[in-house]
Amino acid sequence: MILSKIELVNWKNFHKCDVELSERTFIVGANASGKSNFLDAFRFLHDVAKAGGGLQTAVSSRGGLKKIRCLAARIRTDIEFVVHVKESFDATDEWVYTLAFKGIGGGIMKKEVVIIKEEVKFGEEVLLSRSIDSPREDTDTLKYTHLEQANANQSFRELRNFFVNIEYLNVVPQLVRESNSVLFSSEKEDFYGRNFMQRLAKMNKATSAAYFRRVNEVLRLAVPQLSELQLAYDEMGVPHLEARYEHWRAQGSKQQEEQFSDGTLRLIGFLFALLDSKGIVLLEEPETNLHSAIVAQLPEFIAKLQRSKKETRQVFITTHSYDMLATNGLSSEEVILLKPSKEGTEVISAANLDDVNAELRAGFSMADAIMPYTKPENVDSISMLKI
Repeated sequence: MILSKIELVNWKNFHKCDVELSERTFIVGANASGKSNFLDAFRFLHDVAKAGGGLQTAVSSRGGLKKIRCLAARIRTDIEFVVHVKESFDATDEWVYTLAFKGIGGGIMKKEVVIIKEEVKFGEEVLLSRSIDSPREDTDTLKYTHLEQANANQSFRELRNFFVNIEYLNVVPQLVRESNSVLFSSEKEDFYGRNFMQRLAKMNKATSAAYFRRVNEVLRLAVPQLSELQLAYDEMGVPHLEARYEHWRAQGSKQQEEQFSDGTLRLIGFLFALLDSKGIVLLEEPETNLHSAIVAQLPEFIAKLQRSKKETRQVFITTHSYDMLATNGLSSEEVILLKPSKEGTEVISAANLDDVNAELRAGFSMADAIMPYTKPENVDSISMLKI
């Protein structure tokens, strides 16, 4: 299944957003334009649908409604998601899931959110339609989505599972190196790498061996000094990444993750996320700490992995990297520009920017065509400041 389109109202930076998505989507924009917040819309759906999650938890874990509602919201102050999901890009029928909610409580009353509308459609068939006017619904029942309730989502369980399989990864090397912290957080979901090696340890052995073999192939080219990456365990049973570091001694020496560079750890996390994901993969600035020559190879590497899978696997990537976007064959349908304004961030497909398409037709790369749009208007004046 693929997510073909998302519409947002009053979500964080985005007063209104309506944009189509591709199999490989790059999200670009200036600092603080909302790239992370755009990815967080997909994470929010994951958090609502997952076991142990739910609407109230997804909102409260982000600081409450006040922290996630767009500052540009005026007359309409609710938050709404509308997501379009298809079996494939060629499919005619699609799932459409709508979720709109607003805040209640305050003062001595607990602040919560209540659903204004929850709807599920497949093609022309309406499988679910809920609001305060629906029979047997009130402010208590509308605190919980049917998406998060196993006894209520039988008719659209496939859609629920699709949201659950959305995976965000932004490996923070410092957390990966905190191996002892896994003893305190191994049961918690973690997007930043603290549980990364624990997840590797839980993999089926045959699957793990296949993944390590493919990762080692990449590392031999990208980090020539490292070879034979594998999982090792210390005396407490805590898993570690271990590789042979080749130097003047014939046998080299073994190193573990605490000695790996930040770029190496991020590259390893990036590779395993792509290999092991079961659904959408959300990658935040995967170019961080990596050499530009490696970064330039990532888009085609992602496309190659997507082509090798039996099922279409979407990847959404935020990036500031010129090298990433200079890849040959990157189309305007695969790039989304976030453009800040006083009324919230605009979300624009590069396919709708005439100047970008004209430059692509003239032989310029996507990086040459789109990067000028991400540049703050007066940034060149920084060097002229008298400090």
